[in-house]
This record gives sequence, structure tokens and C-alpha cells, in this order.
Amino acid sequence: MSTLNRVFLMGNLTRDPEVRYTPSGTAVGDLGLAINENYKNKAGETVESTVFVDVEVWARQAETCVEYLFKGSPVFVEGRLKLDQWTNQQGEKRSKLRVRADRVQFLGAPRRGAETADAPQGSMPPPADFEAPAADEDNIPF
Repeated sequence: MSTLNRVFLMGNLTRDPEVRYTPSGTAVGDLGLAINENYKNKAGETVESTVFVDVEVWARQAETCVEYLFKGSPVFVEGRLKLDQWTNQQGEKRSKLRVRADRVQFLGAPRRGAETADAPQGSMPPPADFEAPAADEDNIPF
């Protein structure tokens, strides 16, 4: 029988992303994601339910998340479920289900740089060494 382990989630970060590095130098990022759902119960009342999910991001994508995301940032996460199991200091077995992200898509405006906050969606700021040409009134087309 075939199997499939694929997760698609869209929500907001519950905290600023954190990054740590493995002994070999690979970045590992931790994201907390809140996913809200509104529905009506049998009495016709609107009920809001929130699911909290821990997301693990690796390599350059982890560093990019720490650089550009912050608490409250909307993101779309594509990945797979992963079960972490360990034994605590008291000898009790513990486990935690989390998402191992293959892709994190940023849905909001970037955090860093005043020039990017004022820029239209989808545009990039000019490079730091960019120098705008001097205005020449003779070359204006109107």
C-alpha cells in the first residue's frame, strides 16, 4: 500500500523564529504557528478554534526565516509530519508531533529595512551602491 505524508498549513507565527546550528554548521529553525478556524456550532454560535503547531525549518531557509519573519507574520508552510521521541531525566518516555518544513512562503511584508517597508509589494530595494542618475530636464519625454 502506498503512503503519503504531506502537510499544508497557513497561519501566523506565535513568536519570533529562533535558529540554532548543528555541530556540522547546518542551521535549524524553530517556528511556532497558530492556525485559526471559525465555525458555527449546532446552536448557530460562531466558535473560534486555534491549533498550535511547531515547525522545524532547515539550512538556508531557516536563516531566511529568522532574518525576515517575526511574531504575527503570516506564512504558508509545506512539509511533512515528524514524530520526535525521547526519554526525560525522570525516565519517562515523551513524544512530540511537529512539521518538518520543506518550504516556507512568506505572506506578509518584510521586517527589516525601512526602504523595503515603503516599497510596493513585490518590488526590491535598490542595491546599497546604487546611485540614481542626475535629473536632466532635456531628456524628460514630456
